[in-house]
Amino acid sequence: MHILVTNDDGVTAPGLLALAQAMRALGRVTVFAPDRNWSASGHVKTMDRPLRVREVTLADGSPAFACDGAPSDCVALSLLGFLKEKVDLVISGINPNANLGHDVTYSGTVTAAMEAVIAGVPGVAISLDSPENHKGALYYRTAAAVAHQVASQVLEKGLPKGVLLNVNVPYLRQDQLKGVLITRQGLRVYRDELDRRLDPRGRPYYWIGGQAPTGVEEPGTDFGALRSGYVSITPLQLDLTAYSAISELEQWMW
Repeated sequence: MHILVTNDDGVTAPGLLALAQAMRALGRVTVFAPDRNWSASGHVKTMDRPLRVREVTLADGSPAFACDGAPSDCVALSLLGFLKEKVDLVISGINPNANLGHDVTYSGTVTAAMEAVIAGVPGVAISLDSPENHKGALYYRTAAAVAHQVASQVLEKGLPKGVLLNVNVPYLRQDQLKGVLITRQGLRVYRDELDRRLDPRGRPYYWIGGQAPTGVEEPGTDFGALRSGYVSITPLQLDLTAYSAISELEQWMW
């Protein structure tokens, strides 16, 4: 099996290394990630400039490819022919923060997995629900073990066409996990604020800030599962059609 590992935090991120090491027990691993942080970049495909790729060495001495494009660019390049060997699975992460609810539309971690599904390759996104304002190195071992478990299942059983898995892992030791729940997207509560400032020449600029988002702890949701100590696995589909609205819109006077 050939597994492509990517992320949105950049090729030097410790979560990427932890994920790559966990995947090596399952097959051949290629690491292809952005050369800088693309967090909250959304689903990007760079069409207006050339993309450059260079070979780098990870902290454990293993080789990787770094690209000056977005996470989804890294996946697209790999699957369009940069990698000569067929890819059986694309897995993205380990993101240091959870991707819940509407986060999936912003997340470079999740949209890298979406890019895989567009190309007909199974895609998985792995995120860690680390504490807010955590100091020091994060503990990725539990999330890496969960990633190994999920990837092995996907490689064995496959995924339905057009479906990817968004996996969120509580910040716990492996023996503290309550288990795994298959969940739906929950309600993420954003508390963004617009900060208006002036530069040294008196010209206005704007910064989107505010407090960290929260969520509604509803049973059956990704947010509820994490808060209860469970790994959340949410199957996502690329078909965004609001089927329930079609019949109503068909009654309008077009």
